[in-house]
Amino acid sequence: MYKADAASTSYSLLDQVNKANVAQLKVAWTFDANDALEGARFGGSQCNPIVVDDVMYVASVQRTIFALEAATGKKIWAFDPFFGKRGGGSFRGVTYWQKGNDKRILFTAGDNLFAIDATTGKPITTFGTGGKVSMNVGIRDDSSKISIKPTSPGIIYKDLIIIGNEVSELYGAQPGYVRAYNVITGKLTWTFHTIPLPGEFGYDTWPADAWKYAGGANCWGGMSLDEKRGVVFFGTGSPTYDFYGADRKGINLFGNCVVALDAATGERKWHFQTIHHDLWDYDLPSPPNLITIKKDGKVVDAVAQTSKIGFLYVLDRETGEPVFPIEERPVPASDVPGEHVWPTQPYVLKPEPYAKQFITAEEMSNISPGTHDSAVRYFKSLRYEGLFTPPSVKGTFMLPGTIGGSEWGGAAFDPESAIIYLKSNESPEVSKLVKIEENDGKSTPANGREIYMTYCSVCHKADMKGEEPLYPSLLSLKNRLTEDQALTRIREGAGKMPPFKDILGGKERALIDFLYGRNRRTQKDYDVEEMKRNLSILGDSSGKAKDTTDVYINIAAYAIMRDVGGNPFIQPPWATLNAIDLNTGEYVWKVPAGNDDSLQKKGEPLTGATGSPGPMVTKGGLVFLGGSRDRRFQAYDKHTGKVLWDIKLPGTATSIPATFMSKGKQYIAISVAGTKEKPAGGVMTFALPD
Repeated sequence: MYKADAASTSYSLLDQVNKANVAQLKVAWTFDANDALEGARFGGSQCNPIVVDDVMYVASVQRTIFALEAATGKKIWAFDPFFGKRGGGSFRGVTYWQKGNDKRILFTAGDNLFAIDATTGKPITTFGTGGKVSMNVGIRDDSSKISIKPTSPGIIYKDLIIIGNEVSELYGAQPGYVRAYNVITGKLTWTFHTIPLPGEFGYDTWPADAWKYAGGANCWGGMSLDEKRGVVFFGTGSPTYDFYGADRKGINLFGNCVVALDAATGERKWHFQTIHHDLWDYDLPSPPNLITIKKDGKVVDAVAQTSKIGFLYVLDRETGEPVFPIEERPVPASDVPGEHVWPTQPYVLKPEPYAKQFITAEEMSNISPGTHDSAVRYFKSLRYEGLFTPPSVKGTFMLPGTIGGSEWGGAAFDPESAIIYLKSNESPEVSKLVKIEENDGKSTPANGREIYMTYCSVCHKADMKGEEPLYPSLLSLKNRLTEDQALTRIREGAGKMPPFKDILGGKERALIDFLYGRNRRTQKDYDVEEMKRNLSILGDSSGKAKDTTDVYINIAAYAIMRDVGGNPFIQPPWATLNAIDLNTGEYVWKVPAGNDDSLQKKGEPLTGATGSPGPMVTKGGLVFLGGSRDRRFQAYDKHTGKVLWDIKLPGTATSIPATFMSKGKQYIAISVAGTKEKPAGGVMTFALPD
């Protein structure tokens, strides 16, 4: 199953591939999905392959589900839930269920939960309606007007599949209820309200009617299950809106919580909130690892929850009480009208943070003196008082950012040693709030120009004349490049110009409109449009749409900070792989994960390279990890952190690795992103030579 087992350990007992022979690993077989629609851009499936009875189940970028012979990669069947239309979206795996000869694959596509026959790939027509169930039904508002699209697989408890969802990040988003469906019929069995209804526990942590309009607090990263106790565990994300919470005063349960529920009924057993009244989008992004450790001479069953901010929350599995000390500390107040920051936040005292939580001006980019001076000036222009500095209209420096620390790949836990392995990203962002006015949502020329002045004018100059031959003039751009060609160059980079896809975070179209002398909507306009659409739906249930004249939007959200040369804004390492002994809470080792060969200085350590997938650990003494932009897939000595095997893939590794035995041979498998030549992506497997 996803992340190896119900405990989400990402651990394998296999040891045919081990420290002594891992350097001999070779490509065993490759499967190319070949299902990309005409004109589709290449992307990456985040699907963690699973193997049952010598059959691998995996998904493409398009979201086609494939059954493959595990030993050869030969296709057995394929099922396209979009029936030839454009599909896709983040997707991390399928769920397998079996009772006797009834074998099913359950997964989500769009806003539906599907059940298909694991042997034939045909829909189970007795499940829901024709083999699918709408996940829009049973949330707060009109199911015909909303769209709930889970990104991580559900988990099986007896004849139930328990699953979370992904919702909008903006005002008026739907709530992130956790639900259980009957695997055989598709019937909704129970619902846990992550934003409590009147009379439910936690209702008083919100304004009185918040359940009618507040959204988020969703489990999008997946779940873990204690099968013996019959308890399901998961982490939740932030309430919406992510960066401004004037309409949700309070600590906002069950946002940013580790939650334990009775798997049969959905009844709350306990919860632990990691962020009160989140204003930073510090979701809990992955399933908690279920672990057993020795603390003070006693055996303790616990959960270990990774986070974006670099705290590892180790909690007693029975009670939710911290195993290691956690204390509440005061945090800075907001300077934005209407905002009420919760005055304290929980700080984990042990283990020490695995992500950087404080930085000084001296640690800004030092690729060259010029880039360092520019980065320092910008850093000093922002509000920054360390961790939990709230968003501001001035602009707040966020470290970690929204994709900092651990992401959806989570951690791998070795039950033999009680050591947990996790990747951490160092990725700062700016949080800059802008008040939404009545005319927002309509295009204004200044928006595209603002993007240009922020990201492009350093090289191409404010007058767009550039500095030939290094930086070409953009005044006659339309005579040299089509809009699509320019858009591709902006996203992917060219020559000295770095790729801006991750930097601009979807704002490329507004920049194109400015460059080509046209005025089209910006990302802010799209955000406002989505917000107003959400709020119009709320009117059906709450009696009126919430007034939008006093709301703020973070116009810099999710944009990775870069220096004037397009390089990381802070000094390396930009990503690390960490090994922590959870019996003691002490680090065993910490090494850079990945590398940017072009930026590594001679004689200095590897730079590390950011990425979201997590590691896998094996009894053979190995930790496997991919997912960095350097396209490397590596095996580390789990005892020392030394790289023992390294291969450069044709595309970026986009999933958590998997390992399995088939016909007497151990294989290592991983999903790999598409390329220009093969945009659909696929799966690569590795094994020892015969």
